[in-house]
Amino acid sequence: MTASMKTNIRRAATALAAGAAAALAASAVVAALATAGQSKISFRATQQDVPVDGEFKKFSANVDFDPAKPAAGRVDLAIDLASVATGSSDADELLKGKAFFDAAQFPQARFAAKTITATGAGSFQASGQFSLKGRSAPLRVPFTARPEGAGLRIEGSVPLSRLAYKVGEGEWADTGTLADQVQIRFSLYLPH
Repeated sequence: MTASMKTNIRRAATALAAGAAAALAASAVVAALATAGQSKISFRATQQDVPVDGEFKKFSANVDFDPAKPAAGRVDLAIDLASVATGSSDADELLKGKAFFDAAQFPQARFAAKTITATGAGSFQASGQFSLKGRSAPLRVPFTARPEGAGLRIEGSVPLSRLAYKVGEGEWADTGTLADQVQIRFSLYLPH
């Protein structure tokens, strides 16, 4: 495999992971609009057994959540797929393209949850629909919530199948090159 092919694979893996991260972040938002600069949605993909990390620089998280009354909570998360950042402009462009996110045709990934349940002390699960690249499926996102300053910090991670959303088509569909599972991580600050 040439160095150029390895670079392209790494870029593709990063894009897939970014999509997954967006989905997870959507389900982990709590109680308001997430504060920019204090919130982050990131992902980790695996390309030929090598971890590839990235994040989404632009997203909006509208969350109505009270840890004392989780059943009344709601989440609406939208991730700007063109804001994917991996540290490599070539990888970012590959991820934005048709084989991965197809951000020109499908500019956002969304997570909408109307069911939040407590799973333990400070632990919760948001259940809803995750949409990416024209496909939608149920998604359960575990998260923790704790007071921070004058607000609430929501954190969690969730694995996502990139192939279920046709992220990484053609030569990138080979799971020997790019693993199917992408880990999405989120840390959101929600002011009161």
